[in-house]
Amino acid sequence: MPKFPNTLTSKLPKAGTTIFAVMSKLANEHKAINLSQGFPDFSCSPVLLELVAKYMKSGHNQYAPMPGVMALREGISEKTEALYSAKYDPETEITVTAGATQALYTIITALIRENDEVLIFEPAYDCYVPAIELNGGKAIYYQLKAPHYTINWNDVQKLVNHHTRMIIINTPHNPTGTIMNQGDMLRLEKLTKDTDIIVVSDEVYEHILFDGYEHQSVARYPKLAERSFIVSSFGKTFHTTGWKIGYCVAPSNLMEEFRKVHQFLVFSVNTPLQYAIAEFLKDKNNYEGLAKFYQAKRDYFNKLIQGSRFGCTPSAGTYFQLLNYKEISEEKDTDYAVRMVKEFGLASIPVSVFYHQATDYKMLRFCFAKQDETIEKAAEIICKI
Repeated sequence: MPKFPNTLTSKLPKAGTTIFAVMSKLANEHKAINLSQGFPDFSCSPVLLELVAKYMKSGHNQYAPMPGVMALREGISEKTEALYSAKYDPETEITVTAGATQALYTIITALIRENDEVLIFEPAYDCYVPAIELNGGKAIYYQLKAPHYTINWNDVQKLVNHHTRMIIINTPHNPTGTIMNQGDMLRLEKLTKDTDIIVVSDEVYEHILFDGYEHQSVARYPKLAERSFIVSSFGKTFHTTGWKIGYCVAPSNLMEEFRKVHQFLVFSVNTPLQYAIAEFLKDKNNYEGLAKFYQAKRDYFNKLIQGSRFGCTPSAGTYFQLLNYKEISEEKDTDYAVRMVKEFGLASIPVSVFYHQATDYKMLRFCFAKQDETIEKAAEIICKI
């Protein structure tokens, strides 16, 4: 087919195929064990599948209301209040989205204008910056450093100015598996006090924290919550990443702006799945046991690789574990990750791709949201390297 003339100018000239697609494709080509992309290799609850079939068969197959099925919004409101003592009105302050990525894009599109600055903490999940740039904004980077990836808020303060429109945080953090604590939230609250800065809190792993830590949602902090959007994901919580259903909560004045964009971006989200999740959400056991479930997998994976040459600081949350290979090779992490697939049959994600300047600490990210058999095979490979 003839191509459009070369006068076409890309709005994202630096963007290519995401690292997740690249590594998964490579894993498939080499029949490697895939611990790169963050998805479980086990099924979701059969009860949830039965509920989906129930609502499909009962005729809930047309457009849902633009903000989401009310039963689901009410369930989200009840869950948020029970967990974080924060009441969000399901009518005006909660919107169901086609996954967390759509929610994040919608927030940025609704609020970021040309030359607005958005502060992000890197290594950062790869959908933040393209959304900022597509809307004419400018990403300002604070670099988290290995091995602990903690935030020095005095340094963050120096990056904030009258152009700062938004700060995006992510806790538990992908890709590092670290978490923000109460002190971090209080410093963020102080930093944004008496400003027009909007906070976007990516909390898709809110139910996956280990070693007794409690999730510090911005919803726990009223002065912070009043300027914040919170984004979460049922895909991460219920092992259904392919369903692409998430949600966003925010005070009504912020949510009003969110919905102005949401209605033209997707309008509404999969109807029978919303009804099914609303009913499934009523049983708290369906999400309250998630931390224990994944901690067992983290601990099992880390125990199996103890004898390896990889360095390991146990992750505090998410279903990812970083491993340091500096005692094995001086190769760039992008090169070493590819070589691991081709020579050893194991796929991971090089962490440098989450930095805008490809900062390389010789770290690879492994997903342990896998069956024990998969974890065992992967650990055996790691120990042989």
